[in-house]
Amino acid sequence: MRLTTKGRFAVMAMIDLAENQADSPVSLASIAERQEISFSYLEQLFGKLRRYQIVKSVRGPGGGYRLARDAAEITVADIVIAVDEQLDATSCGGEQNCVDARRCRAHHLWANLNRRMFAYLESVTLANLVASEIGPESEETLRRMNSR
Repeated sequence: MRLTTKGRFAVMAMIDLAENQADSPVSLASIAERQEISFSYLEQLFGKLRRYQIVKSVRGPGGGYRLARDAAEITVADIVIAVDEQLDATSCGGEQNCVDARRCRAHHLWANLNRRMFAYLESVTLANLVASEIGPESEETLRRMNSR
């Protein structure tokens, strides 16, 4: 289980967009240059983000992208889900057919990890990331997870 390039790049690009959209829409070319991400790859990612209404496009001269919602309302989980990122620690994709069509002995461990990982990603907002912090609500989530 790992977060792939798709998810990492989407989060990086969204932080960049949130930081740079104050005066005008942000072009994908400028994000690509600053983040060293392929322009065509960003086009694919932003198409998905737009379909999930996380970003909106602005056409014409000076066009680009803006956040469709406030950064405090967009979670890392929203971004990851929008770009079709699979965050699944189970080897069976949750089907419980891990080994010879049977659930493996550690299935519940990996399924619980999935739930906790998703809960954490839901607790971190784009605004937290722009502020370069995970925020008190995320810190509390981490404390609760570590105390179990």
